[in-house]
Amino acid sequence: MIGVVADDITGSHDIGSMFAKSGALVHVFSYNEGLREENINRWELPDVIILDTDSRFDSPKVAYHKVFQATKMLRKLGCQQFYKKTCSAFRGNIGPELDAMLDALDEDFAGVVVGFPKNGRQTIDGIHYVHGVKLEDSEFRNDPVHPMDRSSLVELLQNQTKRRVGLVGHTVISQGTDPLREEVRRLRGQYQYVVFDVVDQDSLKTIANALHHLPVFGGSSALAEELPVVRKERSTQGLSPLPPSTGMGILCAAGSLMPQTAAQVEHMRQGGSPVFELNSLKVLDEAKRTVAIGELSHRIGAALQQGDDVVVHTSNDPKIVEETKRVGQVQGLSTTTVSRLVSEALAEVVANCVEQLGLNRLLIAGGDTSAAVCSRLGVEGMRVWQEIEPGIPSCVSLGDLPLFLVLKSGSFGRPDFFAKAIAHLRSERERAINLAK
Repeated sequence: MIGVVADDITGSHDIGSMFAKSGALVHVFSYNEGLREENINRWELPDVIILDTDSRFDSPKVAYHKVFQATKMLRKLGCQQFYKKTCSAFRGNIGPELDAMLDALDEDFAGVVVGFPKNGRQTIDGIHYVHGVKLEDSEFRNDPVHPMDRSSLVELLQNQTKRRVGLVGHTVISQGTDPLREEVRRLRGQYQYVVFDVVDQDSLKTIANALHHLPVFGGSSALAEELPVVRKERSTQGLSPLPPSTGMGILCAAGSLMPQTAAQVEHMRQGGSPVFELNSLKVLDEAKRTVAIGELSHRIGAALQQGDDVVVHTSNDPKIVEETKRVGQVQGLSTTTVSRLVSEALAEVVANCVEQLGLNRLLIAGGDTSAAVCSRLGVEGMRVWQEIEPGIPSCVSLGDLPLFLVLKSGSFGRPDFFAKAIAHLRSERERAINLAK
């Protein structure tokens, strides 16, 4: 069994979809201090268990603690290989979280593979590129919490850990399995982390073939598509069915500020779908917050009941985003707190529609928003079902009242992804989901 620790919920589903492609049964759980092994064992143990620590925006100390404890739990559950899932743009508490996994396992080495060619991420000579642009010049340079101002993955990781970080370049990887395995054997005596170049999918195939035996990997989800998974025999009895369609429209909630999500929202607008904007300034005003959420929920609910597919989003207008930050600062709020409050308000709108209308099929864009929605709806565990686009699968929540969900990273997906996901969510197949086939 493979154990994965991810720092946000969309990243959990991203890597889950990669393992699921091979026919693996994949479960995702939200990790917190209250999660116990019995909460996971009540379901049939899968081939891959993913724990979402929701730690990307935590302090390094808190992130380390969460990942350390989550890794210990995965080991107790019987996992024998481990993967520290990171953002494909290397944002977050990368060093502390990788350190935590190694410390929890008493291991001294991890291979770090961040490139994700199918989503435009390449690493060449240690420099990370996003759609051909250096990381420091990409949209991630303007990330409000983790601005990426350099492109060297070795430097980025070395600045966050006391362990030594090395590099295996593409010239070695292109030579094939045996030379790569020998190079890693040599480097293990000098480094505790080794970053690997990824030029294309063949790079990932070579790395997986050469190093699939390593006990610990870190990085994006891309390598998981190529890693072999030993699958268990299992019965289809008890596997969750897709929830029956309500006949109403599909609700899409977008809290990401990434240009990819903005393009997806605009595509829906151009296609004639009702699009509503959450007023972020009102949700920061305690006197206006409840009324604003209630009124918006009512308007969205009316459109959904008419059968319309509806999009609700936070503003991605730079002037409004900056004004929201400024108002938050006046109130003594950090950027992270402002982001959380806006995400929670959007989650409240979604929850109102679910609870008042009986919606059971949702598309959520953005890691913060996805986490807030799942928390508000009490979703702790999910079964990954089927990939829609690279790194974006659908899933079914575990429990008596299943929800059929798509949780999307803000920077993933083509402009027409929302429309594609809605078509997927409209599936009327009421058969049992068998991810083991």
